[in-house]
Amino acid sequence: MDVNTWQWVILIGMNIILYWISPWSNKVNDFFKGSTNNKAPNAILLTSSLVICWLFAKSITNAADLGFEFGIVGGVAYSGYYFSFLVAGLVIYRMRTKGGFTSIHQFLHSKYGRAAVALFTILITFRLFNEIWSNSMVVGSYFGAWGTFGYYAALVVFTLLTLLYTIKGGMRTSIFTDLIQMVLFTLLLIIILGLIIPKSEGGFAKILTSGEWAMSQGLNLFFVALIQVLSYPFHDPIMTDRGFMADPKTTLRSFLWATVIGVFCIILFSFVGVYASINGIGSPVALEVARVFGLPMMLMMNAIMMTSAASTIDSTLTSTAKLVHLDLLKGKNLTISSARWTMVIVTVLGTIPVFFGPAILSATTISGTMVLGLAPVFIFWNLDAPKISFYASILAGILFGLLFIFVKVPSFMLFTTGKYADLLSVNLFGTISCFLLFLIPYWIKKYVAK
Repeated sequence: MDVNTWQWVILIGMNIILYWISPWSNKVNDFFKGSTNNKAPNAILLTSSLVICWLFAKSITNAADLGFEFGIVGGVAYSGYYFSFLVAGLVIYRMRTKGGFTSIHQFLHSKYGRAAVALFTILITFRLFNEIWSNSMVVGSYFGAWGTFGYYAALVVFTLLTLLYTIKGGMRTSIFTDLIQMVLFTLLLIIILGLIIPKSEGGFAKILTSGEWAMSQGLNLFFVALIQVLSYPFHDPIMTDRGFMADPKTTLRSFLWATVIGVFCIILFSFVGVYASINGIGSPVALEVARVFGLPMMLMMNAIMMTSAASTIDSTLTSTAKLVHLDLLKGKNLTISSARWTMVIVTVLGTIPVFFGPAILSATTISGTMVLGLAPVFIFWNLDAPKISFYASILAGILFGLLFIFVKVPSFMLFTTGKYADLLSVNLFGTISCFLLFLIPYWIKKYVAK
């Protein structure tokens, strides 16, 4: 069989196995909150679910591309985003133990009202839809160039098969399969690194010393990541949903371990890009490295992309069902069958954008910059801030995101050079502005209005 036939065997076979082993559930807590017969997931299940959901196909592709462009510095820079687990874990732990909140939406509704929940929901909805098409597109790229029949056929079949096993048990299925997918991802990563490192010119030492530790050579992105982790995790319901599934201590421990594991996984996968750069292999990096090593590597790279994509898509579907039926509708007329139909509708809507081209997709993506305003809302969750603080901060973040997309950053705002210098400046000034716009009304209410 040729490469394409083997890839189809892996795509269909992997999903058939996941469907066969996935648990069926009609219990509300199991379906929406990932429990097993109302027993919350343990630390191992929760940690593996957190990590694999964020090691999505697009992220490991980015890690390889950044390793190719900046060496090991690029991998380290991108790994900075995985400190989102640390920030979210600490904040959610305090929100639960000190504030008594049971979900992000409950917190927002009690503090800032129904309109704030609506605005927040709009922001996270864009993210959820983005997760479906962006991951399925990566899988499709291994079956053909964009626009070809093979490309579309693979991503559509892959997405539908992922939907099929997910609707069996909802969040319980997602949590259960995440552990299997995490184990498979780890094994494949070890094998891939075991193949490329010995054959890399200069060996392991050259990979570790590749790149230049300079702002213009990847560190700009590292500091962008460190700024965005204050806000970025809170517009990802896949992550925040898992912050309320187990008891607070188990949850915090899982988030801390996810930080460490996620950082190391991203850095290690960036070795693929570093290898390509050192050995003169072109882009797309992960795909071309796989081709150099032949059929076995091609199939393993394909499998690792499918594994990471499936884990993210199934988590997206279950988080969307929870968002609609528990967070927004508050369980009114709740049935598991209605939640399953919600997953079907979201799958269809989330797949449609792939047929409109990369330019359209880029325009519809909500960047991390546009949600900068979430940082003070959650970092200062315990402050008795007025509603205007929420709206001022959120709208300022959206404004800075739009300015970055449509307006060239003026030179006087730049304090570094090289790629991502403009993104760093906008994120720094945007974050400072959001914190001030959040805190000033609070200070006026506390010290002036009295």
